[in-house]
Parts: sequence; structure tokens; C-alpha cells
Amino acid sequence: MGGRTVAGLLSGAAVFLLVLFQSTESVYIQYQGFQVQLESVKKLSDLERQWAFSPRLQAWSTLPIPCYHLALPPDLKPICTSREAASIFKSLKTIAEDNCELCENVACTGCI
Repeated sequence: MGGRTVAGLLSGAAVFLLVLFQSTESVYIQYQGFQVQLESVKKLSDLERQWAFSPRLQAWSTLPIPCYHLALPPDLKPICTSREAASIFKSLKTIAEDNCELCENVACTGCI
């Protein structure tokens, strides 16, 4: 009976450490009060390349185009509520291109 308890605790601890390890693997960008994953910003650039909107539609849009994309990563969606959403997205993409994975930008955390 005691062996099962110890085995259960060990497996529970292993799961906890695995989840903790996976969450620390991510690189985050902190900017203007928002914290987003570097991978999400990379997906943002991919989404923008996929969607080619007409200039007329962009002129009528009150939100940046990525905010209308259903595949927008969940951690980027709160940015769409900001009045500066377009400039925040632009800045995040610049930061992501600036070797964020190597911690060359102070906005990046959790990098290698």
C-alpha cells in the first residue's frame, strides 16, 4: 500500500515538473503591458502573409487586420482591445525579428 502512495507521488511530481519545464521553454515578449509568446508573434506574421486585404477594406477597418483572423493566437487577442493595437503588433513583430530568442532585446524573457 505504501509503495502505491510513493509511486503516485512520484508520478504526480513528474507530471508537475514536465508542465513546469514546458512552460519555461517558451520565450515571452513583454510590451505595453501585454505578455505574448514569441511563437504567437511568429504566427502573426504568417497570418498577415496569408491574408491579402484590399486597401479599401483596410481603410474601413477599425481594428488591425489580424484581429479579424479566426486563427489569431489567444495571447494576442487582448491586444485588439487596445487603441494602439496596430502599432503594438508592428512593434512586436520588430522585437521578434531582433533575435529575441537570444535575449538581445530587453522585452524578451525566457530566452536561451
